Amino acid sequence: QVQLVESGGGLVQAGGSVRLSCTASGRTFNMGWFRQAPGKEREFVAAIRWSDGSTYYADSVKGRFTISRDNAKNTVYLQMNSLKPEDTAVYYCAARPTIYGGNYDQKSKNAYNYWGQGTQVTVSS
Repeated sequence: QVQLVESGGGLVQAGGSVRLSCTASGRTFNMGWFRQAPGKEREFVAAIRWSDGSTYYADSVKGRFTISRDNAKNTVYLQMNSLKPEDTAVYYCAARPTIYGGNYDQKSKNAYNYWGQGTQVTVSS
């Protein structure tokens, strides 16, 4: 059974940093992070490929957020620096099994098959 367990998040002041973690069980995955603010659609934040570690970012977080992974632990991280109030949202990790191949849109939530429970990040001004 596939499980994605997230940790991290919380309340942080603007300009601060937070690191999120997501550990997957069951198989190997291409992984991503999405976020959803109140009243808004879930949006792409960052993604990383299992095979070669290629990374992808939303324009709104480039230069501030870094996605990385530890394949041995099947864990993906999202280091968030220079946080802004508009980064406030519930953050979800997402996973797509590598057996499904690498031809997919990393930025589309429909490309991912499994989701974490979500973790709240609140940035105060």
